Amino acid sequence: MSKLNLNQEQIETCRKSAEAIASQIQAFIDLHTTVSVERSILRLLGVDGINDFGVPLVNVVIDHIKNEADLSLGICHYISYATHDLRLSPQEVALEVSLKKLSLIKYKDYKKSPYLSDLTQYFEKVLKQIDEMRLLRKRWIEDTPKKSTPQKYVIVATGNIHEDIKQAVSAVKRGAEIIAVIRSTGQSLLDYVPYGATTEGFGGTYATQENFRLMRKALDEVSQQENRYVKLVNYASGLCMPEIAAIGAIERLDMMLNDSMYGIIFRDINMKRTLIDQYFSRVLGAYANIVINTGEDNYLTTSDAFDHAHTVLASQFINEQFAKKAYMDESLMGLGHAYEINPEIENSFLYELAQAEMSREIFPNAPLKYMPPTKHMTGDIFKGNVQNALFNIAAVTSSQSIHLLGMMTEAIHTPFMSDRAVALDNAIYIEKAFKDFGNEITYNPNGIIVQRAYEVLGKANDLLLEIKQEGLFKTLEKGTFAGISRHEDGGKGLSGVIKKHTFYQNPLIDYFIDSMKGGYHV
Repeated sequence: MSKLNLNQEQIETCRKSAEAIASQIQAFIDLHTTVSVERSILRLLGVDGINDFGVPLVNVVIDHIKNEADLSLGICHYISYATHDLRLSPQEVALEVSLKKLSLIKYKDYKKSPYLSDLTQYFEKVLKQIDEMRLLRKRWIEDTPKKSTPQKYVIVATGNIHEDIKQAVSAVKRGAEIIAVIRSTGQSLLDYVPYGATTEGFGGTYATQENFRLMRKALDEVSQQENRYVKLVNYASGLCMPEIAAIGAIERLDMMLNDSMYGIIFRDINMKRTLIDQYFSRVLGAYANIVINTGEDNYLTTSDAFDHAHTVLASQFINEQFAKKAYMDESLMGLGHAYEINPEIENSFLYELAQAEMSREIFPNAPLKYMPPTKHMTGDIFKGNVQNALFNIAAVTSSQSIHLLGMMTEAIHTPFMSDRAVALDNAIYIEKAFKDFGNEITYNPNGIIVQRAYEVLGKANDLLLEIKQEGLFKTLEKGTFAGISRHEDGGKGLSGVIKKHTFYQNPLIDYFIDSMKGGYHV
């Protein structure tokens, strides 16, 4: 039952505008590929490892084609010819190219490859592993107790994967239900995926396939001990968005931060590059049944949460449509928002609750990700703990899904395990005390909460109509989101965008889409 009685026609208009915005971008995406998309295809063909200089083999092969041949044909063109002619596996082809014993240049002038079927056995081996991981997750969740309150999400970020595991296990034993391994600062700007287990990182731990495997193994062990499935989160964003989505699917990550808008605005990644990458990564994520987390909450760290709340809602609408273009089910759309209004504003809690309720009612089937107060945390840990308590109340009252716990030491230091324990105790107490509170209350139709929701929705509708008219690229150039301007030909990674050749082939994308149209991914 709606408690806000929002204007459904206005919501539908917002969705139509967002769909038109996404369609404009999709028309561009469909004509292009990127170096990272092609590298992810190699990974899904089973290519792995590094050369003697520590460069991933997938980078070696794609750079070879891009610099010396024609990548617009797609990597499958070259690999299918090579595997057919030489009777080598894609991994063996990559090793031969790396050792400079093989050049793929001659295939540049060959006709459209008739040998794609030769790659099927290699794709099937990797996809079988992804299928097994998806089904294992599904069975495990079905066989463990269900809950109706938000899932408690905490972060580990030591830089050392082995220390991260210790902290993650301790958090799970204290009540955490989702563990996010924060990625090392700056990794989003690396145009390659580091290899192996890592023990050094600034502000977080490198996202690598081995690190994913190690953390997944540890969480599986503690899940068995606690008799509940603990979910794992990392980042499928930045210049290697589709590649990290691929290794996340292989190693059974459950959620991945996956949002081009965040990369464009806060990491200055070229918008053309990252929107193409996002599409492939989301199609793959949809196939693997991985929940995405989007980054609208970050807008409010650089722009005022009270005045610019409508930009968050507008972005949620756009991200929803981008996800639908990638065949994602609504149950996988972890749209983001945050509790970031200045606490000095009178009735700030009512405004925060209005935003949370509005998001919940507009996106009823989405596993919304609700972020804690950070911008207005001062270092006063006692006040900070109260701010987090109010945030926790808003989360439970408005039935949020993914509840990232706030730390009372925000703005002081990376949380200690004791800080995390305090945050979990706070959230667990409120979860119990307020469990059915949201079902017990109604809102004054003429009151602050309802009127605030009406206002934000109306402004989001106006903004979406404006973006529909101007196009998303021009809107981002104006700095509409988060007050940060980006140019469509600026930022990192534009040189990795390639217009597809008439003979371009990517059998994987067709396979994923056909599978999801049949409901295979659910």
